[in-house]
Amino acid sequence: MTEGDDYDLDSGPDPAALAASAPEDPHADRPVHAVGIGPGNLDFLTPRGEQAIREADVVVGFETVVDFVAERTDADLLTCGYRDELDTLAAFAERVAAGERGTAVLMGDPNHSGYQFVGKVQRAVDRPVRVVPGISSLQIAASRARTPMEDTTFVTLHKSGDLADDRARLRRDVGERHLLVLPRPFDLMPEDVAADLLDAGGDPDLPALVYERLTHDDEARTATTLGDLAADAGGDGREDTRFSDLSVLVVRRD
Repeated sequence: MTEGDDYDLDSGPDPAALAASAPEDPHADRPVHAVGIGPGNLDFLTPRGEQAIREADVVVGFETVVDFVAERTDADLLTCGYRDELDTLAAFAERVAAGERGTAVLMGDPNHSGYQFVGKVQRAVDRPVRVVPGISSLQIAASRARTPMEDTTFVTLHKSGDLADDRARLRRDVGERHLLVLPRPFDLMPEDVAADLLDAGGDPDLPALVYERLTHDDEARTATTLGDLAADAGGDGREDTRFSDLSVLVVRRD
């Protein structure tokens, strides 16, 4: 991921820390909404999320996310990638400062893997930000794999910055708890996570499931073992993995 000059997440500050720094004010007037749109199939977009998108004057988000909801609103759509998100969020903030209703959109549920973008929105706008939860691909994967969240360690690797603590949690809990992992394209894909878990002493016979494009028409599941998955580890390009960038890894416990 390429970040702007203010977002060197290897040295900080991490915008996710801003997003998590204080509870929301339930009485805030005209907040900017940060809506989780679900895993991509709009059957999983919540009515409250759709309302915030429909009632907005301006919607901002990564192009692939905005495209999913473009037909659900008449708002002006501001799309960005990693290289131009600072400029795009600045334009969004100007519209909000002028009195327009603003909504930011994120894949899945912002609480599962979206706090860095929520923090960037919060830093850009001079308004309170209210998160509207969505259905995450992680919840869908937990349902498909029958791994109750209370018995599961969830880690997202799909973010910038130092991942040492996140990887340590997985290494600590492999075999003891179910693991639910959002890989990072393409340097920490399911094969690479599996190899790291084997290095930590994970049993190569542990069941491993990789779900791709959950809830989409071309949803796919690969059922294998930790050892077989790790055999293909290595590389950091799309050509070095057999899985898509829309993947969730589940490792079931003993």
